[in-house]
Amino acid sequence: MSTKIDFSRLALMDALDLAFLIEVEASRRYALFAGQLGSRDGDDAGSVFESMVANEDKHGEALAKRRFALFGDAPPKVKLDDIFDVEAPDVTAPSWHISQLRAYEIALKSEEKAYAFYDQALRWVTEPDVKALFEELRAEEAEHVQMLSDIVAKLPPSAAIGLEDLDKDPYKPPRDREPY
Repeated sequence: MSTKIDFSRLALMDALDLAFLIEVEASRRYALFAGQLGSRDGDDAGSVFESMVANEDKHGEALAKRRFALFGDAPPKVKLDDIFDVEAPDVTAPSWHISQLRAYEIALKSEEKAYAFYDQALRWVTEPDVKALFEELRAEEAEHVQMLSDIVAKLPPSAAIGLEDLDKDPYKPPRDREPY
């Protein structure tokens, strides 16, 4: 997780733009995963990622409305290029056979990453309004961590089972190794 932002000089408008872009980056990454995996039913990894897209979009929309209410159409100074993997899950995290449990674990780790980002950024923030916003965002990320932890704790044992390759012949060894 990294940014090109100097938190000690961050104004409230820029902080809102930054927070919005963090949500956009995460939403796009989850959308990538959901698109790659697809969804066969409501209990698979693709569905988990689709639900995370909706969550990130909802949070981003709330930040955008707040920013517009305070600053109108003022052009943003912070760009998506100024951040990298702040809340977005690791692009290599999923695989085609990922389980529902593993998808939730990826989302949980991303929310923990976002909490850590705001927690660390607060050390450098000097503007009182920005400090209050980051404290609020850190608290929201803590709620998201708790929500996902609760979901994971309630998953049935079957949620840990990944997809199997239906084309795989159980009597034929994998191509990457020699037969016994």
